[in-house]
Amino acid sequence: METRPRTLGELLQTPEYAGRTPFDSHVRTVQDEVRENLTRKLRSGEELFPGVVGYDDTVIPQLVNALLARQNFILLGLRGQAKSRILRAITGLLDDHVPVIDGVDMPDDPINPIGAEGRHLLEAHGHDLPIRWLPRDARYVEKLATPDVTVADLIGDVDPIKAARLGTSLGDTRSMHFGLLPRANRGIFAVNELADLAPKVQVALFNILQEGDVQIKGYPIRLELDVMLVFSANPEDYTARGKIVTPLKDRIGSEIRTHYPSDVRLGMDITEQEAVRAEGVTVPPFIAELIEEIAFQAREDGRVDKLSGVSQRLPISLMELAAANAERRALVSGDTPVVRVSDVYAGLPAITGKLELEYEGELKGADQVARDVIRKAAGAVFARHYGSADTRELEKWFEAGNVFRFPQGGDAAGALKAARDVPGLTDLAAHVANSPDDSVRASAAEFVLEGLYGRKKLSRAEETYAAPEPEVRRERGGRWN
Repeated sequence: METRPRTLGELLQTPEYAGRTPFDSHVRTVQDEVRENLTRKLRSGEELFPGVVGYDDTVIPQLVNALLARQNFILLGLRGQAKSRILRAITGLLDDHVPVIDGVDMPDDPINPIGAEGRHLLEAHGHDLPIRWLPRDARYVEKLATPDVTVADLIGDVDPIKAARLGTSLGDTRSMHFGLLPRANRGIFAVNELADLAPKVQVALFNILQEGDVQIKGYPIRLELDVMLVFSANPEDYTARGKIVTPLKDRIGSEIRTHYPSDVRLGMDITEQEAVRAEGVTVPPFIAELIEEIAFQAREDGRVDKLSGVSQRLPISLMELAAANAERRALVSGDTPVVRVSDVYAGLPAITGKLELEYEGELKGADQVARDVIRKAAGAVFARHYGSADTRELEKWFEAGNVFRFPQGGDAAGALKAARDVPGLTDLAAHVANSPDDSVRASAAEFVLEGLYGRKKLSRAEETYAAPEPEVRRERGGRWN
């Protein structure tokens, strides 16, 4: 195991720090460090932000430009667009470890400390100054902004007891109790939902960006922090809860817009990456696409608030609940756990909890809106892949007045046996499943029925399928249409 220097003297003997002297003016900032590591990764073709999917041609190039330009930046986008994930991923561009003075609250450069306590220790110990090594993960500090966050929380406050103990004035930095931002010195400080911060707190951040100083209870405190400031915000917050004050917004180098996945396939990749499900649970491709299409249909639904958006967490949570319901059914029946359409309906709580509804949607209720969205999604997926399939024989059977209840419990063999009562259903299910597994074919059979329901060729009532209901005619101008 590599032994790292434990004192300043040992540090100055390493090749990286050779020629440096205490209190010298050469400073390698966090922005410089990120730029150097980013440049190296770009040249070597390494992956820059693992786990960030769907932004290769949009967000990532803008983000790289901001980092190369050593800018602070803000990610602007609706909920569930990976803003926090991107901010955390920037830690991968930091060095593995950096040296800081041991025994002080604020991580401080042992060669050129900015804090009064660090400077005092360097003067007292010289080359014997003890140091410790800060890993990259510990150099990321994140704060979710809320209206009750104060300057003391972010910057710090005067500690009268500390001042009395040290015999300093209240305006001396040694009498300060440091907040989150100074404790992020030599690292990255992220503020999520920036617009929720009170204006006076935003002004304090502006002072840090512009002048490197703040005023705490009337005392001007100069802190030339070595911090990369990054932010995120939701466009809805500009009007719903607050706004970013103009001077601060003007000092943020880049405003980078995030977005939802541009197509269902990218969304499926994200959901597959993020969803956690028990080992052994199978999700057929048509069900995985159905789950993702639900999010896309919800984003287009007029009853869902467009300003709030529909988080990518919806299909992720829905995938997890559907898989859990399939596992529960398999544990009872002893069958292979394969996700079906009925399992998607069992995951309704994952949908209703993530939809902000407009007035019309509120009148109908989140549960009904969610069911309508599932129906539309099933119809869209079925039409996309099997729209040309011949289902006339199947439809005629239902039009003759027959009603079919797809078995919700029991094993897959029993479900397929029941499906044989519907002409052409098992043959079409075998084509959709593209698998000899009975459990997958049973899932495909239910998907076919749901797809036809989504295309309004069948009707659905709870667990039964029947012929489509006749459209209600509306009276207009005294005549029936």
